[in-house]
Amino acid sequence: MNLGLSDKDIAFREEVRAFLRDNLTPELAAAGKKATSVFVEPEYTLAWQKKLHAKGWAAPSWPEAYGGPGWTEMQRYIFASECAIAGAPPLAPMGLNMVGPCIIGYGTPEQKAFFLPRLLAGDDYWCQGYSEPQSGSDLASLSLKAERDDDHYILNGSKIWTTHAHHANRMFCLVRTDLTGKPQQGITFLLLEMSAPGITVDPIITLAGEHELNQVFFDDVRVPVSGRLGEENDGWTVAK
Repeated sequence: MNLGLSDKDIAFREEVRAFLRDNLTPELAAAGKKATSVFVEPEYTLAWQKKLHAKGWAAPSWPEAYGGPGWTEMQRYIFASECAIAGAPPLAPMGLNMVGPCIIGYGTPEQKAFFLPRLLAGDDYWCQGYSEPQSGSDLASLSLKAERDDDHYILNGSKIWTTHAHHANRMFCLVRTDLTGKPQQGITFLLLEMSAPGITVDPIITLAGEHELNQVFFDDVRVPVSGRLGEENDGWTVAK
């Protein structure tokens, strides 16, 4: 196996370095270097994402047909390495790296046309509604109830340890739509708006005084069936 850089790879590396010199401001670099996890405050990560999006580099792993840059594995490695060396802030992972690929794989044409451009541009900030007070490592035991009412689901229950829910305008959420059969078979994957009536976000403050996590409560929250990703009761497959 030849792990050396080709002339094309070297030229690409220089292009990435030039872009970083021209676009990574001291404020963005400082935010990236201070990061202790993959989560950085949206004021920095979204500002950086918009610069990358303008270049067509916001989603290195996405297929080119959906807005990815069409890079080789080596180019993706070079880009990630140079960004790390320069101290660029990581992009918010819940959108581009998690729900985005799910929508590419399971979304309807309408869902893809609406959500994917917004994900690339950073117009939406997503959080993940998976863990519950009694369902963390045993995710299949989740119990947030979603009852079908014509063209809506009505949600009651809560999610916990929800990172950046206080910043997010959208959530991808696993809900319980069937109690019969194996637990994994009764889960549905929903895309919902955090501004929906009945959603309450309560902060979880760490001993260090930091606010990154939250508990989210759902009280008769109505989510359109059009927000379902994949088939009803097949959310476990989508989430995997």
